[in-house]
Amino acid sequence: MEPRGFQEHLDAPVGRGEPVRGGYSGAAGGAACGDLVRITVAVEGDRVAAASFDGHGCGAALAAGSAAVALTCGASVLDAARVGPDEISTELDGLHPAKRHAAELAADALARALGAAVRADANARLAPGRTLVAMSGGVDSAVAALLCATSDDVVAVTLELWADPENDGERSCCSAAAVRGARALARRMGLPHLTLDLREEFRAGVVDPFVEDHAGGLTPNPCIRCNGHVRLDAMLELAGRVGADKLATGHYARIAGDADGLLLRAAADPAKDQSYMLAAMSPETLAGMRFPLGDLRKPQVRELAAEAGLPVARRPDSQDLCFLAGTDRAAFLRRHGGPRELPGDIVDRGGRVLGRHRGHHGYTVGQRKGLGVAATAPLYVLETDARANRVVVGSREELRRTRVDVRGAVLRRDASRVDSVKLRYRSKPLAAGIEGTPAAGRHARLRVDLHEPVLGAAPGQTAVFLDGDLVVGHATVAA
Repeated sequence: MEPRGFQEHLDAPVGRGEPVRGGYSGAAGGAACGDLVRITVAVEGDRVAAASFDGHGCGAALAAGSAAVALTCGASVLDAARVGPDEISTELDGLHPAKRHAAELAADALARALGAAVRADANARLAPGRTLVAMSGGVDSAVAALLCATSDDVVAVTLELWADPENDGERSCCSAAAVRGARALARRMGLPHLTLDLREEFRAGVVDPFVEDHAGGLTPNPCIRCNGHVRLDAMLELAGRVGADKLATGHYARIAGDADGLLLRAAADPAKDQSYMLAAMSPETLAGMRFPLGDLRKPQVRELAAEAGLPVARRPDSQDLCFLAGTDRAAFLRRHGGPRELPGDIVDRGGRVLGRHRGHHGYTVGQRKGLGVAATAPLYVLETDARANRVVVGSREELRRTRVDVRGAVLRRDASRVDSVKLRYRSKPLAAGIEGTPAAGRHARLRVDLHEPVLGAAPGQTAVFLDGDLVVGHATVAA
């Protein structure tokens, strides 16, 4: 079908303001640029049964909304998921570079609407036989998609998890800017792309508990909570809707099995292994997963990206928690209802006051730097007492522990299988056993006996139980 052109879309817009029964909407733009495009779509089976748009702002934004509707109404869901700024611009017979943002807004709104419709509407069912790949816009997920696309029919998905004007969208893997980058990369690779807006679920399931844990004097691990209960669950549900047998991600991890079923296994590259962050995944979840990078090392991944001409081949890895990108923890907590910076005492085990702190939540067990206490020997944080608003410090020897109490434990195998435990993401596994060798299942509290001392275990962090390089359980370090 020949493009209608800019003026025709502006003079006789397609579907503007028309009601869409059972439709789902996505919007882009707003106060920052003055232009807003909202697109609504309804999906029946594997096709976009109806679509409409509305909005305000410049003529280019309205024409772009019309073009998006014209390109997608009646199309297959996967063809609609391939419509981006380039396709919208072509439908308008080209856009001046200064008006390119209009096509980007319409593409963003369409992607959000399609993602919402496919995720929520039980009538949205595509024929099976493909793989859903999670793309963040970085090199790892891009190469995961590349590897899957060599043998499978691939659909890409990106999650929009967080929006905060104080954050740096270019450094966050879950912001609107990151979603646009991932979508552009997917289309460069010829892949249909869906966007899932999980901002409400992410705040409720990850950010709010993160803030609450800090108020309680804990050191939380939000990535494990996110992977175990928010991100992967939503994408696995979407996988079923788009006819995908597996969800592939760019995580460095592997899946192994024994007589009792599937287990998570550490990656071949110990420097990049992410099995710790995935430890809360259930065997049922693992059955639907695929980790294409599990047997690769990072230099190999970058080389594959370079050979494929992907622009992210040399992109630096993100080092921050996604919702802390471009900001710091203290500022984030202040903005999002965290504990107030209430000054209190820094004391030793005997209760002797050694100095003052600005807020207990700014300290974690094992911390040595930044205490602001003069002493003849180095001091370490031994514990934080949220109720008394105190930080307890002591010597390195006082920090040593050979027993760690944990709560909320999940053992995938009997404790007799446990030969080590990992108490932090970047720490090495410590030889260990679980007192009483309990059976597989859930346990309110357990005690971990370490065969070598550890310099503190921060309450709130995750303890991951290992049998060699197999993840056989997880728990939370108790206060």
